[in-house]
Amino acid sequence: MLDLVLEKLGDAHFMAFLLAALGCAATAVTVVVPMLQTDNLSRRIRAVGDERERIRQRERERLNAKENRNQLRQRPSNMLRRLVDTLNLTSWLSTETAKQTLAKAGFRGAGAEYAFVAGRLLAPIAFAIIATVYVFFVAHWQQPVAIKLGAVMAAVYLGVKAPEIYLRNATQKRQKSLERAYPNTLDLMLICAESGMSIEHTVRKVSSEIGIESVEMAEELTLLAAEMSYLQDRRTAFENLNARTGMESMRSLTTVLIQSERYGTPLGAALRVLSQESRDHRMNLAEKKAAALPPTLTVPMILFFLPGLFAAILTPAVIQINSWN
Repeated sequence: MLDLVLEKLGDAHFMAFLLAALGCAATAVTVVVPMLQTDNLSRRIRAVGDERERIRQRERERLNAKENRNQLRQRPSNMLRRLVDTLNLTSWLSTETAKQTLAKAGFRGAGAEYAFVAGRLLAPIAFAIIATVYVFFVAHWQQPVAIKLGAVMAAVYLGVKAPEIYLRNATQKRQKSLERAYPNTLDLMLICAESGMSIEHTVRKVSSEIGIESVEMAEELTLLAAEMSYLQDRRTAFENLNARTGMESMRSLTTVLIQSERYGTPLGAALRVLSQESRDHRMNLAEKKAAALPPTLTVPMILFFLPGLFAAILTPAVIQINSWN
């Protein structure tokens, strides 16, 4: 059998026919195999595009539902209005900056102000009742009455501060969301501005697109577009945006918009510089957090890693010494 194979390999005509057959087979495979394979890349691109459109549509519906629920300006209920107006709570529980603070937290309209004032009245009462029931009837503390009354008074003070603490936390959470979506908002505005769109259409388009990332930013831009439509001076709308957010980055954006509106400077170039500065600022913050990480981890490493490391190193030596003894 081996001799026959060697004889065929030495035959020039047989080798020519074999190479020709291999070439024909390779040509057929090269032509037929791509026709049999499906276009996975195009199919995946279409699937990604369809999924992106579904996500965008879902986020838009969620944004519209939230806007319809909140209506961007909350209306007061009749019970809260009667309570606040009857007791005249606005004059002695509301603060001068309450409306601005509520706007920074995302609560607008008379309904939010009525709810805040009523909350400042009802929260101490609720905290006092809960603390009294717990301290005197549930906990069974073996403490003097003065200490129990002090605990109740501390709960009342906490109830007084609870609405302010809630507003502060809501404001910080909202500003964090706005700050996170700010660079992408600038990029979208830059694209729209350089494509030739007006500032009104730019703000309206960006407000509909940025809602996927940040509903809060979409709300602010929607309000800006609405105020630009009915206010006589656009500068007032830009200043209102700065007052509602209370952020340094938004102040820079409103300054750029005001200068572009007043002096006619190119908006695209200014937005490009502002976008680069915002991303550099975010990178600097990330580097600052990374630089502060080693000192922060020093104490946890000393408390949690070193005891285990010493135990792993010294335990075999201790066992060996005890075995010798």
